[in-house]
Amino acid sequence: MSLLELDGIGKSYGSVRALEGISLTVAAGQVHCVLGDNGAGKSTLIKVIAGLHRHDEGRYLIDGQEVRLSSPKQAMELGIATVYQDLAVVPLMPVWRNFFLGAELGTRLRLDVPRMREVTREALARMGIDLPDVDRPIGTLSGGQRQCVAIARAVHFGARALVLDEPTAALGVKQSGVVLTYVAAARDEGLGVVLITHNPHHAHLVGDHFTLLKRGRMAGSHPRAGITLEQLTTEMAGGSELAELSHELGRDRLGPAAGPDPEE
Repeated sequence: MSLLELDGIGKSYGSVRALEGISLTVAAGQVHCVLGDNGAGKSTLIKVIAGLHRHDEGRYLIDGQEVRLSSPKQAMELGIATVYQDLAVVPLMPVWRNFFLGAELGTRLRLDVPRMREVTREALARMGIDLPDVDRPIGTLSGGQRQCVAIARAVHFGARALVLDEPTAALGVKQSGVVLTYVAAARDEGLGVVLITHNPHHAHLVGDHFTLLKRGRMAGSHPRAGITLEQLTTEMAGGSELAELSHELGRDRLGPAAGPDPEE
């Protein structure tokens, strides 16, 4: 049974059709990549999964039971955690304070700071993150490290399905590799991961299944064994439309000079 399943999901904002007929499943120990360019509907899909917006059509199922989420808190209670691209961290606060932000240990009069520091170190180490100084302001960490702290936090607080919103979008090659390593670690911990991205290379490194969106609709759905990186990149870039454009551009650039000289 899948952890999370969307069946024919549709969402409209007035007369604007943002999503139509979106179906995907996420199982434990699997990374399901959702790819699409700007305007493909990825942001709206994230909001539906996270409980920020309710879907208008279709079914949203968790553990095989249909749900209609009313808030991100309800989603988290059901084990669905979303890590957004901006991470929602407080840069000047230490790593451990950000890790427990809104879920502090202790009493109303006194926080259990030593315990929170210890738990933060242990949770990060479990995900393979070596960060001995959890008193550092989280703003001093690299983008990749901050993403990894957010992933470890979601795992610690009981996430079973993890939705990642473009986690490598603003990162360089090395830091992207760090984040993808921890995405794989979350999968190996038994979580179901939804990786939202516009980068087919990153998706193919860790993905087990790929769903492509275009203008709010599904443009393809493939298991890893059913598509190569080259094919995924071509579909992501426009597929047959791109081939036609490439042909037109090539013909326009080369013109008659590209063929045999008619005088010969």
